[in-house]
Amino acid sequence: MGRREMREHIFKLLFLREFNPSEEMPDQIRMYFESLEELAPINEAYMQNKYEKILEHLDEIDGTLNQASSGWKVSRMSKVDVNILRLAVYEMKYDEDVPVKVAINEAVELAKKFGGDDSSSFVNGILGKIAKELS
Repeated sequence: MGRREMREHIFKLLFLREFNPSEEMPDQIRMYFESLEELAPINEAYMQNKYEKILEHLDEIDGTLNQASSGWKVSRMSKVDVNILRLAVYEMKYDEDVPVKVAINEAVELAKKFGGDDSSSFVNGILGKIAKELS
């Protein structure tokens, strides 16, 4: 399983979190992983670890998003867009293995696949602003 596919699954786990109480998430994650055919244990561990690290930094990530998105607080964003952005901001700020441009590009691709008509440009604009602040 490639990084792009794993990134998509991490996004889906973050999205799943929006609709389930936190105490149910361990079971939801287990069932999600069980539904994936031929999931290598190393890939499952990678995705679980990255998901948990994003949650550890969620307050800072949401603060970064609120600061970068004029007029659009996290609470007003679509659940798809905000979780794509959370994943990308985590990669941009905390994951040294992912170059900033790759994090942005992958987020835009996720937005094209899962978001609405304007999601990819919205995601690209917010992440571009954050990238400027980081450099």
